[in-house]
Amino acid sequence: MTAAPAAAVAGVYEFPGRVARGLSALQIKAECAARALDDAGLTWADVDAVYDASEAGRMQGLTIAEYFGVTPRVMDTTSVGGSSYEFQAAHAARDIAAGKASVALLTYGSTAHSEARAIGTGARPWSEAQPAANMERPYGLTLIGNYAMVARRHMAQYGTTPEQLAEIAVTTRGHAMRNPQAVAGLADIGFRNVREITVDDVLGSRLIADPLHLLECCIVSDGGGAVVIVSRAVAAGLRTRPAWILGTGEAAGYPASGADITVTAAARSGKEAFGQAGVRPDEIDIAMIYDSFTITVLAILEDLGFAKKGEGGPFAAGGRLAFDHPGGPALNTDGGGLSSNHPGMRGIFLLIEAVRQLRGESTSQVPGARLAVAHGNGGQLGTRHAAATIVLGTE
Repeated sequence: MTAAPAAAVAGVYEFPGRVARGLSALQIKAECAARALDDAGLTWADVDAVYDASEAGRMQGLTIAEYFGVTPRVMDTTSVGGSSYEFQAAHAARDIAAGKASVALLTYGSTAHSEARAIGTGARPWSEAQPAANMERPYGLTLIGNYAMVARRHMAQYGTTPEQLAEIAVTTRGHAMRNPQAVAGLADIGFRNVREITVDDVLGSRLIADPLHLLECCIVSDGGGAVVIVSRAVAAGLRTRPAWILGTGEAAGYPASGADITVTAAARSGKEAFGQAGVRPDEIDIAMIYDSFTITVLAILEDLGFAKKGEGGPFAAGGRLAFDHPGGPALNTDGGGLSSNHPGMRGIFLLIEAVRQLRGESTSQVPGARLAVAHGNGGQLGTRHAAATIVLGTE
């Protein structure tokens, strides 16, 4: 690092259920916020910055502070899909470094499972004009169809195999089975015979969009969480072990003539974040990578620099990404979106589990973990998407 980090994550909380059981998304957000503040040893009165993606209602930038009963000096309503919370963490760190805030609150809540949303396979209509919609919408490409297109291209271009992609799902399920909340949650949302899975299980599951199978797709759950980010001065007086924000990077990607759809915006956001943090990918202990689908993880691991482009398949094989495999990094140690929870915008959980690892509190704990990366992906690979990379450390 070139300078001491100015901001740290001091409090986190994850809503324990995968079914809301009557709670609204706003109620989930409020409960998680209160618990995260308590985790940090702070109160609502300490909050002077609120970051919200309006996932629980339109124009929440006008209402969320009132709902929480806080009077923020900073309000940020960045909403870029699943990567929103990595973007917001980066913005909170900058706002705190600039002296505009000292205690920032990020919250998320969703009842996607209870509402039976067809997140991956349903049509994605827009009421207003969108760039290139006339080139995409008439052909009925679904969200998962975009990811399947990237996966098929990766296979054709680099020789990636279905077995290599399946290893990612196997690894995250193994971590999920060590996480009691994930195990209970899988049963609650209707999984039968909840257990560890094999490559054959993955490839034998129903084909959803060639070449992606059912067990390569994220689950659809309810859920929520909260993250409290504080200044160095506030962190000095807290009881929790802070996880310092060492580096951040943000980028966007979109279709372009002649562009390689296997390359994501992570290639730019990661370079910026690692450069700011002054660390290399091979020094990272924990890789919390947005796992909407197995191909999402594979492409992002490459673009962040954990493996060369086209070599992500062999890199992920052989259980290398398991929490107890030497050499790491350990991937999505809470079970990820593939096997723990995915309420629609999963970025906040990447930050939460990264912090748990750095505190030594994960259910798949990596001994001596000191560096973690949380990378969020919003939108859809193969078309327009947003990427944000956060490097966290124990300092």
